[in-house]
Amino acid sequence: MRRLRILVLMHAELVPPDSLEGLPEEEWNRWKMEFDVLAGLESLGHEVIGLGVEDDLRVIRNAIEAHQPHLVFNLLMHFHDAGVYDSAVVSYLELLRVPYTGCNPRGLLLAGDKALSKKVLAYHRINAPRFALWRRGKQVQRLPSRLRFPLIVKSASEHASTGISQASIVRDLDQLAERVAFVHRSVGTDAIAEEYIEGREVTISVLGNERLTVFPPWELSFDSLPRGAQPIATARVKWDRKYQRKVGVHTGRAEDLGPELEQRLPRLARRIFRALDLSGYARIDLRIDAEGRPWVLEANPNPDLCFGEDYAESAETTGIPYASLLQRICGLGLGYRAPWKG
Repeated sequence: MRRLRILVLMHAELVPPDSLEGLPEEEWNRWKMEFDVLAGLESLGHEVIGLGVEDDLRVIRNAIEAHQPHLVFNLLMHFHDAGVYDSAVVSYLELLRVPYTGCNPRGLLLAGDKALSKKVLAYHRINAPRFALWRRGKQVQRLPSRLRFPLIVKSASEHASTGISQASIVRDLDQLAERVAFVHRSVGTDAIAEEYIEGREVTISVLGNERLTVFPPWELSFDSLPRGAQPIATARVKWDRKYQRKVGVHTGRAEDLGPELEQRLPRLARRIFRALDLSGYARIDLRIDAEGRPWVLEANPNPDLCFGEDYAESAETTGIPYASLLQRICGLGLGYRAPWKG
């Protein structure tokens, strides 16, 4: 690929310094992905312009007019503090006729709405837990007849395990009502409750637009969870390094899945990617129950691109080092057939 001029969009509070030297891990962990992507793109010889974005689209337009980038590398996860608006920012880039990395607006919208995505998956006969949705302001009066406890309660639209803790798993109506109210109050979104699937926490990473590359299944494991705690990806598990060390969080290639699942999971990941009209790169989150059945929890377009984290590590096992992964993502962004391209 030729040398590109790349505008990297990131949240203003996550713009990293030029060096990590002398900074404690607790400080740089927040913006490690942004640092890694900027450094990785520069190592490939590209001209890289980092741009911190808050709540003003004019900042993006002004930077595009000033720098005339060949490509926008999109690291934004929300806008106006709302996860559902990530698709609006990408739509804006399409209206400006600027190529960008990652998922297209329709895929972001479908995958970002957890209730809608489950309905789409059900249409395609893809196995997902049964669920119910409570809009903001609506209280839990009863358990829908199709649901069975235990349930796990989440934000219907926020990413990165926002609002998820051990208390998210509920086992009676009172706990359900309390947790739904918590999501409404503390996260500020609709709440979704889905049947909790006991089993292995597995993710599958996908790269591509029309032609898809599926990386090996990756598993989240714990060495020393407290008694009674469930092995779920809470916000602390994902972001609190001290807590990760305390409970022995580790991820790696999912072993002993058996030949049937090893063949089935990549096909399933491709079906989900296409059913939700995703593009660029995504991570599919699954649970494998005691009978070996995969249950789709959600699809995550534009997942964490930190060096050494799950997506990059699973790519590495297939012979794609970090810089090459970034290069491929850039190529997919340039090659995506957006409507404005005709």
